[in-house]
Amino acid sequence: MSSPEITSDKPAHDTRFFGQPRALANLFGVEMWERFSFYGMQGILLIYLYYSVAEGGLGIPEAVAGGIVGAYGGAVYLSTILGAWLADRVLGSERVLFGSAIVIVIGHLSLALLPGLWGVGVGLVLIALGSGGLKANATGIVGTLYTADDPRRDAGFSLFYLGINLGAFFGPILTGLLQENYGFHWGFGLAAVGMTLGLIQYWFGRKNLPAEANAVPNPLPRSSYRTAILIAIGSVLALVALVLVGVIRADNLSSIVIIATLAAAIAYFTLILSSRRITSTERSRVWAFLPLFIASVAFWALYQQQFTVLTVYSDLRLDRHIFGWEMPVSWVQSINPIFIIVLSGVFAALWTRLGNRQPSTPAKFALGTAIMGAAFLLFIPFAGGGENSTPLLAIVGILFVFTVAELLLSPIGLSAATKLAPSLFQTQMVALFFLSVALGTAISGWLVQFYDPSNEVPYFAILGGIAIVVGLALGVAAKPVLALMKGAH
Repeated sequence: MSSPEITSDKPAHDTRFFGQPRALANLFGVEMWERFSFYGMQGILLIYLYYSVAEGGLGIPEAVAGGIVGAYGGAVYLSTILGAWLADRVLGSERVLFGSAIVIVIGHLSLALLPGLWGVGVGLVLIALGSGGLKANATGIVGTLYTADDPRRDAGFSLFYLGINLGAFFGPILTGLLQENYGFHWGFGLAAVGMTLGLIQYWFGRKNLPAEANAVPNPLPRSSYRTAILIAIGSVLALVALVLVGVIRADNLSSIVIIATLAAAIAYFTLILSSRRITSTERSRVWAFLPLFIASVAFWALYQQQFTVLTVYSDLRLDRHIFGWEMPVSWVQSINPIFIIVLSGVFAALWTRLGNRQPSTPAKFALGTAIMGAAFLLFIPFAGGGENSTPLLAIVGILFVFTVAELLLSPIGLSAATKLAPSLFQTQMVALFFLSVALGTAISGWLVQFYDPSNEVPYFAILGGIAIVVGLALGVAAKPVLALMKGAH
């Protein structure tokens, strides 16, 4: 399907959407619905995998199920590489975003309609591929709405992040209700409906995007198309073969994604830094992104345990009773988005008010990583309790700290990726940031095997301590990193 004509003017002075460009509203909406479907499905995915067949699940051991969820989450962000490459070399960001939304719809329908492990396998692969393509390109297109020196950029990304979390709030609540009352596949079906609404909404707003959103900054020569197609087919066949011979298994998926993501990150940094088509200033800025990448990995390795360790913890340990009614497990995942919805506007207003006086990007990253480590230490007073021993308010408080850390790092990371990116690697730098999320997410799934409910203190203390050390180290190095950023604050 051909794309609509896209306007050519960059809306530098457009303030029709809460002081931001009008086109941000469309991207806000499609990302909201994508996150509704993503988190709605993920809110019930882990318990679907490890609940018994009698309970409507698949009866997979908890550690293996956690590894699958972590690997899937990592694969979502790992697939941003493919989405970014297609955007930068073949189709442009806008077309890739639209096609990715269609793939996500098909993935959710597969998960809802196909039974057993086949439905899980087909559905998760398609959702991972589609979500990766959508995430990298939606973020990149948001970056095209602003000039390089527009002080609204960080505030705009914070507002965009609000859309993400509106979807993340409602998704687990509604899919959780359907799962408890009608079964898992009804919950998965609702996720498919949500993404379909996002696809329809995005189609009607595509024409308002700037021409840059449809540009192909580094076109692949026509002579290379055949080679690229053969590599793609060969890669798919190789993956299928590895699954069939037992090299790739459910119990080692997270380790495989970790290795693949590390290799991809190293290759991407090498590719960009060694390019002769970037300037010395651009190369310096890419070097500045490296310590931010490391801090981001440490942050996400802890944060993404909301969907692995915290889900198991909420199912077995958390007192979810409210006036005699037991809250669904999936609803715990809507607590963090509530705080995001409340605080994202506060942070956006704060950065706007401070303007050029706001903390630098390295300082924000350092604070976010250290605070995330501190949040893990807050689990220690409740460690070792029995069933229903952890008060719901305690988890609410801990997730509030998660949120503060997230707002200091995640939307700022998206913004940093666009402003530190060389002009020829704009979308692929966003993919690099998502690679840090992929690596951290896969590590979060791999770490599940070390979580022992009967001896929790070492787990929370060691991981929290590591994140605090990483944050402090980046804080000490903030000035040298800022110097490498060459004027980008």
